[in-house]
Amino acid sequence: MTVASAKSLFRATKPKARIDLRQAEAFVDLPIQRVPEEGRDPLDYDPTPPDATAAFLAVEGARIRQLGGHIWEPAAGGGHMVREMRRWGFDVTASDLVGRGFPGVSLRSFYDFDTAPAPVIVTNPPYCEVNARDGGGRWLRHTMSLRPRYTAMLLNADWPAARINGMDALHEQFPMSRVYICCWKIDFRGGGSPPQRNIWAVWDADWQGETVYRRLFREGGEQQEALL
Repeated sequence: MTVASAKSLFRATKPKARIDLRQAEAFVDLPIQRVPEEGRDPLDYDPTPPDATAAFLAVEGARIRQLGGHIWEPAAGGGHMVREMRRWGFDVTASDLVGRGFPGVSLRSFYDFDTAPAPVIVTNPPYCEVNARDGGGRWLRHTMSLRPRYTAMLLNADWPAARINGMDALHEQFPMSRVYICCWKIDFRGGGSPPQRNIWAVWDADWQGETVYRRLFREGGEQQEALL
């Protein structure tokens, strides 16, 4: 007796990608970001929710201020991360390959820069450019060629384990200083069931010693915000 597969039923009842209304409410003057229901954005654009940036700044903000407080966000997109960093009092220079409705963004490819506009880089890079399968870590290689004092990237938690396409050599050449493991799943698309875990990876030019792994909590950013 043949039992019919339930896969088609699951596909039919699976909720479709939705507009990220929570991010739109947080930034009422920004356009609502729509994520294609079929496939990813061709530039791997996922708006960063405020809590992800706030939690990171709660633990690394003091170090960034030590370096002058001027940040470059080279994948600014709709300005979600830029707006949060400015709300925390940082001076942020924003650029991106394409415009997504956020004012003041310099429309220029990251790879066209031969010097960094700020000593600190904080970004959620396009994963297709920083991963092993598609980009071979190209984004990180170019970042380090600019010689910033400090770089932080929001990445998939699996990224440090990548080995193929030159990633072993990349990790050896540019070891991370600090890694913050996000102890919640960041809901980039507002669908309510994010599939992956994330990390904040930090490269600090003044860091000495082995890579340090720390846990990062969403509540840390919320509690710090109450003090600002």
